[in-house]
Amino acid sequence: MTAGDADDAPDSYRTVAGRGQAEFEIRGSEFVGYVSPAETVADAEAFIQAVESEHPDATHNVPAYRVPADPSKADVLLREWCSDDGEPAGSSGKPALNVLVQRDLRNVVSVVTRYYGGTNLGVGGLARAYSRAVTEAVDDAGVVEERPHERFTATVDYDDSGTVRGILESTGAEFEADYGERASFSVRVPVEEAAGLRDRLRSATSGRVELC
Repeated sequence: MTAGDADDAPDSYRTVAGRGQAEFEIRGSEFVGYVSPAETVADAEAFIQAVESEHPDATHNVPAYRVPADPSKADVLLREWCSDDGEPAGSSGKPALNVLVQRDLRNVVSVVTRYYGGTNLGVGGLARAYSRAVTEAVDDAGVVEERPHERFTATVDYDDSGTVRGILESTGAEFEADYGERASFSVRVPVEEAAGLRDRLRSATSGRVELC
């Protein structure tokens, strides 16, 4: 198992366009590679758990990801993590993660599922198989350019909810609204636009909006 923090994010970054999948067999062992976009550690771990639940009888489910360490500071630290999940040390998780690094992908998670076929492949053979599974899954998903995004929540009384919603809609920010005792908006916005949007919400509500 490895973890680390990578360099600061650029103004834009490469990630997968959606979920990708690849399947092949080597000397009786079946490999199934999966990749998906992931903006947070929680997103990545949820995807890993979902794949594990799809393949509970697999011999190994080898995960790797590169995602922001702090979703509120998506342009700062990048967390890199992988696990061999019972394979020989260094034979699977690191080769899978290296594909994401070498392809210059971030905000991405991969899982390679293996069903053992009775023949040992050796460390080199395993490394090639796990690398291939992630590479082909990335190719299946496709690669796109994205901008770092930030998330925050804006909470107001109902008197201000129309104002807040109108501003979010006019700026094109992505959001989900929850109308409980108060109106709460979960907002996703490009990092470079986040501070200005928060200032605009404060001004429009005379400081009544709660931002977190």
